[in-house]
Amino acid sequence: MRVIKFIVMCALLLTAHGAVAQLDDLAAATPATKQVLADFLIEWMQARYPTAPSEGCVLYVSARSQRMYFVREGVLEGEYVISTARNGLGEKRNSGQTPQGLHRVASKIGAGVPVFGIFKARQYTGEIAQPDSNGGDLITSRILWLDGMEPGVNEGPGQDSMERGIYIHGTADVISLGSPSSHGCIRMRNSDIIRLFDKVPVGTLVVILDN
Repeated sequence: MRVIKFIVMCALLLTAHGAVAQLDDLAAATPATKQVLADFLIEWMQARYPTAPSEGCVLYVSARSQRMYFVREGVLEGEYVISTARNGLGEKRNSGQTPQGLHRVASKIGAGVPVFGIFKARQYTGEIAQPDSNGGDLITSRILWLDGMEPGVNEGPGQDSMERGIYIHGTADVISLGSPSSHGCIRMRNSDIIRLFDKVPVGTLVVILDN
C-alpha cells in the first residue's frame, strides 16, 4: 500500500512540476502545487527517515528558494522568507555553512523576549536591535536550537549542528532575507520567528535541503 501511495505521489509531483516547468524557484509555485510538494515531502521523509520521531510538525528549509515551509499534520500551514549561509551548505565546524539533512528542534529559547531583543550565548542581553541597522549576524527575538540527527553527517565530532550552535532565529538584517547571507544559521523575520516559536513543539523535525 505504501509503495502504491508513493507512486501516486510521484505522479502528482510530476504533474505539479509540469505546471511550473518554467520556474526554478519553489517560491513562485501556486499554493496547490506547494501542498502537493508538501505531501511528497512527508512521503519522502517517511521513506528516508522511517524511524525518526515526529511531533506531527515538519519544517522544510529550501536553500535554493531561500524559503522555509511549515507542515503540520500533513497540511502546509506556513511559508517564510529566510536566509541560509553566505558560504553555502556544509556541515564542518567553523565552515560558516548551513548544515544539510535531518534535524530536530532541541530547545526553544526566548519566550517573552521583546521583538528585536538581542541574544548573546543564548542569553537575552536586555538590548534591542534597530531594524535594517546592518546589524551583522545579530540573533534576535527567538531561538530554535537545532540538533543534527544523522551521525556522520550533521551529528558527531567536527560536524555536530548542535555543538556548532545552528539556530533558526530572528535577525536585525531584515533586508538580506531572501538571499544567502548568514554565518550558518537560518535567519527569519522577527514577527515570523515569534509566531512560529509559539506553534512548533520541541522535537519538531527540520529537514534542510538544497532544492
